Amino acid sequence: MDVRLQRLLVSFASQHNRSTPVATSAPVNSIAASPLPTTPSAHPRTGQSMSGAEIIVQVLADEGVDTIFGYSGGAILPTYDAIFRHNDQQSKLAAGARPMPLIVPANEQGAGFMAAGYARASGKVGVCVVTSGPGATNTVTPVRDCAADSIPIVVICGQVGTSAIGSDAFQEAPVSNIMGAVAKHCFLVTDPAKLEATVRTAFEIARSGRPGPVVIDIPKDVQNWQGNYQGSGLLPMRGYHARMQALRARTLADEHAAKFFQMLGEAERPLIYAGGGVIHSDGAAELRAFAHEFGIPVVTTLMGIGTFDTTEPLALHMLGMHGAAFANYAVEDCDFLFCLGARFDDRVAGVPAKFARNAKRIAHMDVDASEINKVKRVQWSHVGLLRPALEKLRLQGKGAGFKRDWSPWHAHVAELKRRYAMNYDRDSELIQPYYVIEEINRLTRGEAVIATGVGQHQMWAAQYFDFREPRLWLTSGSMGTMGFGLPAAIGAQFARRDKLVIDIDGDASIRMNLGELETVTTYDLPIKVVVLNNFGDGMVKQWQKLFFKGRLSASDKSLHKKDFVKAAQADGYQFAVRLDRKADVPRVVKEFIEFKGPAFLEVIIDTEAGVYPMVGPGQAYDEMITGDFIESREASKTTAEPGVSEMF
Repeated sequence: MDVRLQRLLVSFASQHNRSTPVATSAPVNSIAASPLPTTPSAHPRTGQSMSGAEIIVQVLADEGVDTIFGYSGGAILPTYDAIFRHNDQQSKLAAGARPMPLIVPANEQGAGFMAAGYARASGKVGVCVVTSGPGATNTVTPVRDCAADSIPIVVICGQVGTSAIGSDAFQEAPVSNIMGAVAKHCFLVTDPAKLEATVRTAFEIARSGRPGPVVIDIPKDVQNWQGNYQGSGLLPMRGYHARMQALRARTLADEHAAKFFQMLGEAERPLIYAGGGVIHSDGAAELRAFAHEFGIPVVTTLMGIGTFDTTEPLALHMLGMHGAAFANYAVEDCDFLFCLGARFDDRVAGVPAKFARNAKRIAHMDVDASEINKVKRVQWSHVGLLRPALEKLRLQGKGAGFKRDWSPWHAHVAELKRRYAMNYDRDSELIQPYYVIEEINRLTRGEAVIATGVGQHQMWAAQYFDFREPRLWLTSGSMGTMGFGLPAAIGAQFARRDKLVIDIDGDASIRMNLGELETVTTYDLPIKVVVLNNFGDGMVKQWQKLFFKGRLSASDKSLHKKDFVKAAQADGYQFAVRLDRKADVPRVVKEFIEFKGPAFLEVIIDTEAGVYPMVGPGQAYDEMITGDFIESREASKTTAEPGVSEMF
């Protein structure tokens, strides 16, 4: 599509979204949370003859899709042409127009991560449309990334004609075989009469239950097929629909809620451990209400950041391998742990037997039954939709007049936060990455969308930024995919036009998808890109120093000759600055954040800066390494700090 037309459509969509309500695809889990659908009224285009490609686009429109990410190619051209014609038609409407701007990346992997960033920031289903063969295989990593983090996207792949499948035709790949192993579900459409229902079903699967990516592989002849539009209907996936119906019907019984409060009432040191499932279920408000109602502190996983306002007294920030020392110590000290939408993964509970070792009871609430007792045995559990269950649990406790005085625990938590606060070498003459993030955070006040690549910069961002609400933190958690940050930020900007979007990246991570710098300027997106440059794979170097006697095998990039500032300037950035003097940090960061339009900032940081705290692989929290500037509980024992048993 002509770039000028794309920009026009983007601008039009932006203006339209600000003034006129637009039907949007449902939030994650909303299908599962809503009543069973009633018989819909007839679609205005029911019975009209359309090509398969036009049917695809019409279903996307019906699903409320307002942005598509993708790269064209021979096997997907019919659908791309249908998108062009749809947008051309919508641009001519005086009112009620609903165009679907097609955002073209530098690489299909970028398109997949843009769709993921859009989904993470909005709660809606992200859409990626690519061609066959390499176009499809380039999206394998984003699809697996979304599956690992439970992110709802639909990937539509062109495929060679049905008669050529299996013949090693030009740009053919066995997409259903490949994607079937990494996606929540994968469809190969060989019966064109089922195309419409398949696309609609893909959206339902992507956002219901435990969300995830769905891939649709569509041969070119199916896209060119002519048939009548039905306007409604899903595939008869009886097993899946039965499970979703059972999930909707599963409510928290009164007696089971009473058992929970009986256990909670016997606790002296309760703690909530919240994961990404709280965000996926749109349950952050219920979590906050529950924590406030009963005065229970909250720790979050990497994926759960934003579920609880990090500026609140009850917030203990992130736990785990690189969690705050005070958060990990609180987990050590608690005697009742309430896990919400988390899975006790290895970066949180590296040694399950020693995790929350003083917790006499653990309760677990999740949408996925397979997560219960998978890693850690629990004494109370509920499988179902988190938002209504947590709300009912709160109301049940409130109605029963449940109250406990946990002021000694609150005082203990406050002291943990004071004594073991995040810290670093503030007197160093070199630029410390933590200082840069603190300066950005001072200006954004926990209200910006922060996307990251993967590595040390990712953990520094998780540790030092504030997040006042959910869906402001976008990162590749389970897969840890380098190159995620920049394209995810692009997707997020289309989802949240009202928000400042910042990509915090590393020099190694951003190289993976550096081509997307041009995508930012092509669409004039006001995204701010920060590269914390320590001339190498910082996290790998840190592990090599700690566990491989300092042998920096393939991780030192100090001899690389990349000039990031010139690269950004070549891609059209009007603001492209290298920051290498500590004294300039406040001024340059302010200019960077306040710049109107795309901005790029490279910061030359201390190459020896590490990520601390750190719980090494196979170690428990009492073996946590806190570095030189964060106090360690083990070290503080020499100052006769009272133990948990002495305080409670």
